[in-house]
Amino acid sequence: MNFTRLSRAINHFKILNQQIRFFARDPFPNKLTHYLRRAELIDSIRLCLRSNSSNSLPTLLNTRLLDPFVVTHALRSAPNADSALFLVESLKIIPHFSHNQSTLYALATILAKSGRKSELRSLIDQIISGTYYNIRISFMNLMQWYAAAGDIEAVVDTWDKYRGSVKRGCTESYNIVMSSYAQMGRNLEAVDVFYKMIDEGAIPNSRTYTVMIEHLINSGKLNSAIEIFSLLPLMRIKRTLKQYSVLVEGFVGAKRFDEVKTLLNEMRIDGKFPGHTMRLALQHMQEAGFVHETEDFLREMFPDERIKNIGSYTDSSDEDDNKDVNHGDVHTDTDEIKLKPWLDPKALANALSQWSPEVVSILEDTNFVWTTRLVCKVLRNFSLAETAWNFFCWVAYQPGFTHDVYTVQRMMTLLARYGKVELVDKLISKIRSEGMKLPLSTIRLIIDFYGISKNADAALKVFRDDRTLCGSISKFNLMLLYSSLLRTLTKCNRNLDSIDALEEMILLGICPDIQTFCGLIYHFALHGDIKTVQKLFIMVRQSDVEPDTYMFKVLIQAYCKCERAALAWRVFEDMKNSNLMPDAATKNLLVKSLWKEGKRKEAAIVEESCEEKNEVLPLVLRGHLWTVSSADLTRVYNIYSNSFMSTSAG
Repeated sequence: MNFTRLSRAINHFKILNQQIRFFARDPFPNKLTHYLRRAELIDSIRLCLRSNSSNSLPTLLNTRLLDPFVVTHALRSAPNADSALFLVESLKIIPHFSHNQSTLYALATILAKSGRKSELRSLIDQIISGTYYNIRISFMNLMQWYAAAGDIEAVVDTWDKYRGSVKRGCTESYNIVMSSYAQMGRNLEAVDVFYKMIDEGAIPNSRTYTVMIEHLINSGKLNSAIEIFSLLPLMRIKRTLKQYSVLVEGFVGAKRFDEVKTLLNEMRIDGKFPGHTMRLALQHMQEAGFVHETEDFLREMFPDERIKNIGSYTDSSDEDDNKDVNHGDVHTDTDEIKLKPWLDPKALANALSQWSPEVVSILEDTNFVWTTRLVCKVLRNFSLAETAWNFFCWVAYQPGFTHDVYTVQRMMTLLARYGKVELVDKLISKIRSEGMKLPLSTIRLIIDFYGISKNADAALKVFRDDRTLCGSISKFNLMLLYSSLLRTLTKCNRNLDSIDALEEMILLGICPDIQTFCGLIYHFALHGDIKTVQKLFIMVRQSDVEPDTYMFKVLIQAYCKCERAALAWRVFEDMKNSNLMPDAATKNLLVKSLWKEGKRKEAAIVEESCEEKNEVLPLVLRGHLWTVSSADLTRVYNIYSNSFMSTSAG
């Protein structure tokens, strides 16, 4: 028996029992009160870590309010690694406190970002050895920390171990390695990681393209960056505020102001609330004479005049700069140190989950300054639509706040996800009566979310009656809107309606893209509607859409799953005649299905045809139902790789 581990476990349970007895007394009347008291303690710790009175920290920590939540956020807002380590050292004398996963992860993150590699490795070794009971580290945690510390060798070594332990690595693992190579200027290695991602079947996400666009901008490849950015809607990839910020900064720096004007216009169409990181770039653009184009954006970026500008503490921002915001008008002043009051929208939303007159009264007494940005952040973190709606209605009557298109669209999409059709319609009526314009992306999101909540009629109503709120819609965007509608209708099993919508679309001269056809084909094949599948494939042939390897794969898989191997065999013949080949998994499925249905001769021909190529079959065929085609992925890869191949050749 491992007596050391047993001893640690016993000590852990002793501490746990102490904590239970310690916190059992005088519980808080509600979650909001608990949240506000925690926030006060976090602010006190933050100030203490920055002041000359750090000797008072042990006294400050010796309170029953202290728990892993408080310590985690205090560590995240520590001014440097030394202060974070000092806080951790001070916690050792607090009898009722023990670290958990979130506190140690927060410490590891600040050590990594500060480049404290030896302390980071020491902490990792302690966790792995079991010094802290029941805390585990994943390969992804290690990759994130090593990447933040700039230790590319450790990142790649961990990635290799991770890939050896799983069937297929997650997209984020590729993103981390690709980003690490890009930041070090190892351009071809970054391109190679993207190739591996799509070649091994991982589907690139928004962050993948953020890494790519930032890499291209930092390397002076502005044309390539904007070309990839323009392809994202076609691949149903969400364009993020970070991507807009990077592009705007890059093009302003190059004095290419016409492209900046286009980006700002598209930003409005996408319904993106401007981030503070873009402010300096737009001020430079304004100085160059583009006052009208930047005036509204800069007005939205500057802090609300009700908020005191107390900003020596800045939180790290995520993909959409979600934490870059002034939250309130209360400030703390000790020895001339001024900090923005701590506020966590996610924790606040959780604290408001017990919505009641008592909670509302306490919330009003806090005197928070409610801004568009803060309200949007709180709304996105509610887990119940009812609570979000209560908050949305309440905040509308708070002094100095008025709902705008940003808060309304956030509320609408949340309600649509949970199927609250009447409330969505109520907000749409308000938008129409007040003459607001909705971003097209919001209409698409509502239709997509109605697919999740299985509200096909509501989706049809929004598509038919409410898309006019977006103003004029280009043919390309209308194709994307139809695609969202078709996907929602199939999710709701409204097959006749989906065929009607498809035919209407084609009659209007709007041709579905290949991924929309793939989604429809797969849906009807799984329902055993072979006649419609064949009709759809004829439509593909009659349109300008050229079937790719992924579409052939979808057809073969669909036919095999509904036990129509003979039809799958015909698709394989078409594929072969187009000089295309399936991946290994699709070939094996086809052979197995043909054998099962007694078609041994055809099964043998499939095997022989694949062997005749004298090539290893691809691991997977690129593409994904409803979202991205193999041609799109190939096009992006070619743009990215060619940007650096030419540099390397020169």
